[in-house]
Amino acid sequence: VSGREHFGVGALWGGRDGRTDGRTDGRTDGRTREAARVEEVREEAAAWKRLVERELDSKLKDQRLLHAQQTRELSGWFLSLALIALAVDVLASLALSGRTIIAGAILATVTLVHNPIAVHAQDRLPSDVTAASSTVTLGHVITGDSKLDLLAFQALDGLSRRMGERTSVEPGQPRGVNLDEDELALFPLLYWLISPDQPALSAKAADKLNGFMQTGGVLFIDTRDADLGQITSQSRENHVLRRLARILDVPALEPVPEGHVLTRSFYLLQDFPGRFRNGPLWLAKSMASDAGESGLPFQVRNDGVTPILIGSNDWAAAWAVDRQGRALYPVGRGYIGERQREIAFRFGINLLMHVLTGNYKSDQVHVPALLERLGQ
Repeated sequence: VSGREHFGVGALWGGRDGRTDGRTDGRTDGRTREAARVEEVREEAAAWKRLVERELDSKLKDQRLLHAQQTRELSGWFLSLALIALAVDVLASLALSGRTIIAGAILATVTLVHNPIAVHAQDRLPSDVTAASSTVTLGHVITGDSKLDLLAFQALDGLSRRMGERTSVEPGQPRGVNLDEDELALFPLLYWLISPDQPALSAKAADKLNGFMQTGGVLFIDTRDADLGQITSQSRENHVLRRLARILDVPALEPVPEGHVLTRSFYLLQDFPGRFRNGPLWLAKSMASDAGESGLPFQVRNDGVTPILIGSNDWAAAWAVDRQGRALYPVGRGYIGERQREIAFRFGINLLMHVLTGNYKSDQVHVPALLERLGQ
């Protein structure tokens, strides 16, 4: 019995030992295969990484040979390195999850297709456009009349000089504006000297001008004939103006009303003379029905700034200066004439301050009442 019991116990333990050894060996073999697989994946990832580094190093060497004499922007390459490092990390993750084929396809695509280039946004813009967008720049509409276009440039140059001398605003050099080709959004103010031979506006130019006035730009038209206010005026400039008004979205106009912010935006003014002083200055009438596509009148859309001004006092002749800053055209006689020129410059500065600051001065009128209420 003891032998049988001993035999039975031995057989029992032997069976258990056999089964236990089998399971242990299986788990051990599984762990070994898994460790081997992980090591294999790591080696593959390392090999892919070395391949990418060699390819990138080869491309860098080629670029250095081709552009050894040029100063190059390296931001594109650094961005590429960061993207490649991210790609390698993603590839390693895919490889560890058993998606080696997908990882290889992605790496091949990145290696063969990717070609980093530096982006030079400023280099793709003309230098004059870059300058106009970095400072306050006044524009004059190119009329096709070289003498008139030169006069408009000299006038805005003189006004810009006075603006820089008397305020903290330092405008850049004025620019001629081709309505069909140039971007109007770069200019807060467009000065247009009406030529008797002014060609008709194209539909594209008219659309751009209408958009300019609807989005905060100011169009200042000067007929230079000092008789726009006369109903019976038959001047050639006036006929041109009427023709333009038919294709532009010109709102209802009124003479500058008493107390308008234009009379006190920087200087206190009562009239707006140029070379002449009798012609009225017209601007958009304040009325709720003057609403554009937004459904709002210009007082709300443009912060109270009129989108258009029309006058005839020949401000260009009063503002125009040569390269030394000397006046080019006479205004009146003696001291009275020079005083009139000074008032013309003051009007120009008021106009620019109004264009740039909107209804700021109009709001200031209410400051005493607000302070009084706060004191109460």
